[in-house]
Amino acid sequence: MTKTKGLSRNDPCWCGSEKKYKKCHLGKDAKKAPGRSRKKNPLILDAHERDAMRTAGRFNAKLMDHIRAKVQPGITTGEIDRLVYEYTVDHGQIPACLGYKGFPKSCCTSINEVVCHGIPDDTILKDGDIVNLDLTSIVDGWHGDSSETFLLGDVSDEARRVTQCSFECLYIGIRAIKPFGKIIDIGKAIKAHADKFGFSVVREYQGHGIGRIFHQEPSVPHFPELRIYNRTVEPGVCFTIEPMINLGTWRTMLDPNDKWTVRTLDRQLSAQFEHTILMTEAGPEILTMTQRGPSEGHKF
Repeated sequence: MTKTKGLSRNDPCWCGSEKKYKKCHLGKDAKKAPGRSRKKNPLILDAHERDAMRTAGRFNAKLMDHIRAKVQPGITTGEIDRLVYEYTVDHGQIPACLGYKGFPKSCCTSINEVVCHGIPDDTILKDGDIVNLDLTSIVDGWHGDSSETFLLGDVSDEARRVTQCSFECLYIGIRAIKPFGKIIDIGKAIKAHADKFGFSVVREYQGHGIGRIFHQEPSVPHFPELRIYNRTVEPGVCFTIEPMINLGTWRTMLDPNDKWTVRTLDRQLSAQFEHTILMTEAGPEILTMTQRGPSEGHKF
């Protein structure tokens, strides 16, 4: 006969503590009960779910490569959005941005001083602009998310430098995190690199967990946010790293009219790059690597 055989919640505990069983060993005994399994953490993906995220990431990368050659002076951001929508639905997938919390388009196009969430419209891209194209796709219920900043024609030295820094910050952030490593290490590494060039790191907008849900835990600040000091990343967790690097102040302002477009407070340039990352037992795996875009070490 086991120690718990016949015990009810309100009986004295078997250990002799004189406490009621429910206030003493009930919880521990329940965890040890035969056939009892620990509830799965939904943020930690199993092998099948990891492969689903890899598929979503690959599609999103192919979409970025498809649009790449079209991002040139003379095209409107609305035309880019149409191309994103058509390619996505023609391949049987869903543009995640369209309708998300009321967002009206299939992608985000953020030009020059726009930090993020720029809404495609009839704006014509010009020689000398920089524009961030942020794409998110839903593939069989799973999200792939990435962005790139494009340099159009003859850009200023400042535009090239802040874009280069943002690109380097992305990979510095990726290399800073290890299995069970602290999320704050990502922000420490990114801020340290931006500081070398006198640039600032946006604080109000950050990376995020991703999977079946577009935005979920863990939050991934791109600066050393002390409130997340002890948070770590376990193998099986997917998240984005997407540093937004500003030429001037890190502070931003939300457009009071459309409630989406975010600009630098001082109207100086901002650049951003983003990848979806799967933490594996061996380290971070980039799921949204393109075939035709810049790879780690690229010089703009």
